[in-house]
Amino acid sequence: MTHEQSCEKSLPSSECSRDLGIHEDVKDYYGKRLKQTDDLVLNVCVTSLKALPKYVRDALKDVHEEVNSRYYGCGLVVPECLENCWILDLGSGSGRDCYMLSKLVGEKGHVTGVDMTDEQIQVAQRFIDYHTEKFGFSKPNVDFLQGYIEKLADVGLKDNSFDIIISNCVINLSPDKEAVLKEAYRVLKDGGEMYFSDVYADCELPEAIRTHKVLWGECLGGALWWKDLFKIAKDVGFSAPRLATASRIPVNNKQLEDIIGDFKFVSATYRLFKIPASSAKEKCCVTYNGSIMDFKEMLEFDVNYTFKEGEAVTVDEELASILKFSRFADAFTVQPVGKMALGGSGECSGAKSKDIIVDPFKLTEGPEVKGAPSCVKTCCARSHEGC
Repeated sequence: MTHEQSCEKSLPSSECSRDLGIHEDVKDYYGKRLKQTDDLVLNVCVTSLKALPKYVRDALKDVHEEVNSRYYGCGLVVPECLENCWILDLGSGSGRDCYMLSKLVGEKGHVTGVDMTDEQIQVAQRFIDYHTEKFGFSKPNVDFLQGYIEKLADVGLKDNSFDIIISNCVINLSPDKEAVLKEAYRVLKDGGEMYFSDVYADCELPEAIRTHKVLWGECLGGALWWKDLFKIAKDVGFSAPRLATASRIPVNNKQLEDIIGDFKFVSATYRLFKIPASSAKEKCCVTYNGSIMDFKEMLEFDVNYTFKEGEAVTVDEELASILKFSRFADAFTVQPVGKMALGGSGECSGAKSKDIIVDPFKLTEGPEVKGAPSCVKTCCARSHEGC
């Protein structure tokens, strides 16, 4: 069967939620089968997307060795401008990212981790006092809750509670991605951000892949077609996903390669913002003032926009709203296009419309990856917009 024929026969991704055994399979995989990072069959969940800045490397050095050994993420998720923020980690596992972030937010900030796996939560909770002392805090600024990321209300998380939500290679493991994003939107404050890495496919996956327990546990079987992320985000109310990083995922296992066939996968990080629907949408001229710690000279916001201190740049309507209403507001001067940005270098650069990259596979094209995936034409024919 060809890749295109597989796409035609694959079931809608929402039907994955009918498999009530997925949660138990994932619990078993990450709680009992995997004891350390080396137990992974593939290298999907330890894919490094880009070099880590020094302040992140320094924070990671302070995370306990046992916590690090149970890390299964696919891309470190560390957004900027974290001081004093309240952060939620969906699928926090052994707590590596939570502890690293708890140091970065400082004693006045807070980090909450949610995970459904007993064994992982137990590891994370065991080292709360260790890291509190290591970071020199007078009291813990991190906690861990056992529960499902599709049902955050069940663990007591209230509306409008967090500045930032992160997730590291976990949402693909959920049988109901839309429920995850709905809950994330609910608990985020207005102007809040969901900054997360995950695995995406170049098309909807057929049942043979979606029901394969090892492929699901290794983060491939539950991967969304990347275009479905945009549809879900829009339906939930988020801004359009903004691509931050992407890296192709090689599958170096003959048995699994035979099952996967021609389907392709990437590990990608996207940013979603909860911006008021009533906010004015207009292109603006923005100037970064260099006030974000560790990003004084330059801020790489996503693959489309890098802001240099003092340089006036034209941005699209949605990004203008994001910079006005999110935690980045104090770091930017934002004015309608046509006016000189205060403190900037003069007229806005990039005044012409630019092509915005949203497809993670576009960032990973090389000699071996040319043209659109063979399934795209078929997928578009099934009424998906924006193809």
